[in-house]
Amino acid sequence: MKLSDINGIALDKEQLKTYLENIASDHTLKAKSDKNTYPIPEMERNFEYITKTYDLLNIHLKLGVNIHPAGEWLLDNYYVIEETVKEVRKSLPIKKYVSFLGIGAGKYKGYARAYVLAEEIISFTDGNFKAKDLEEYLTSYQNKKTLNMEEIWDINLFFKIALIEKIRDICMKIYASQMQKIKVESIIERLVENKSKDKLIFKTTANEYAKEIQTYSENKYTFIEYMSYRLKEYGKKAIPYLNILEEEINKQGLLLQEVIKKEHFDIALKKVSIGNCIKSIHALQRMNFLEIFEKINGVEEVLKQDPSGVYEKMEYKTKEYYRNKVKEIAKKTRISEIYIAKKVVELAKAENKNPKKGHIGYYLIDKRITRTL
Repeated sequence: MKLSDINGIALDKEQLKTYLENIASDHTLKAKSDKNTYPIPEMERNFEYITKTYDLLNIHLKLGVNIHPAGEWLLDNYYVIEETVKEVRKSLPIKKYVSFLGIGAGKYKGYARAYVLAEEIISFTDGNFKAKDLEEYLTSYQNKKTLNMEEIWDINLFFKIALIEKIRDICMKIYASQMQKIKVESIIERLVENKSKDKLIFKTTANEYAKEIQTYSENKYTFIEYMSYRLKEYGKKAIPYLNILEEEINKQGLLLQEVIKKEHFDIALKKVSIGNCIKSIHALQRMNFLEIFEKINGVEEVLKQDPSGVYEKMEYKTKEYYRNKVKEIAKKTRISEIYIAKKVVELAKAENKNPKKGHIGYYLIDKRITRTL
């Protein structure tokens, strides 16, 4: 089972929040993720296919072949995808990946929980979300199970991986569509324009991509829609060919206008989907994850209850140091971060009349907390 098999219809916000609570209840966890679920090699393969599609679109632009509307998004934003791949590759080495909590059972066993969660959200939003949505989705999940600090801080990497994967899926449709258009152009210039062999523009290209054309021959609606569109441009000259096309379609129990309508609908969907994905990549780059982290991180909320009031007044770097101490102790003891944070606050509250012992740092930094666990 691959995470790419997650394939859901778009849910509205409230439906998705309920769904995330439900999967949180179902998740059993283990201390580490499995090496064989490391997503970077698959992301690289996805990017190779995206690049292959991008290169094909550029060739078709030069040849004057119509570009799939979703392909226009790719042509304009390929550099954004490329930079995202570089960033994720650099930020997620395998050693870091396996340190994430893994799914302990079920069809996604061994995958990092943060990765599964990101894939679920991307799948059920069609790749379309904003910072506020993200806060709400992660909060909904945490109503049933708490995410640790590392998961919250780095989940943006997994969102980017999931978006790259979704863009690859759309590129497969774009590529197939463009290959059918080349097939149409080759037929048009040979039969309708009646060009001599030495003047054929698409002969070499058609031969070069012969295998791909055969591979994607099931994409007949694209072929029919584009053939109809091109033939209509030739007026009376192409009427006999249009009649043949319509007759062949009727033999399959279809109507030409129904096929065209269905293809136009699919084109519109792909255009919206890739637009959603690219806009979301831009949104992730602009999001203030420090702000999101501090809003939804349970450890932060607990530590703010420091009875001395010192933690609340600390600068970010000092707060981060304290949170990292909680994370460090949690990993060594295999006790949840939230439990440790609550225990620290509990100990400090018991000594709230003592200026030294009434501050969480007394137990956390000096590691006195480990004696009580």
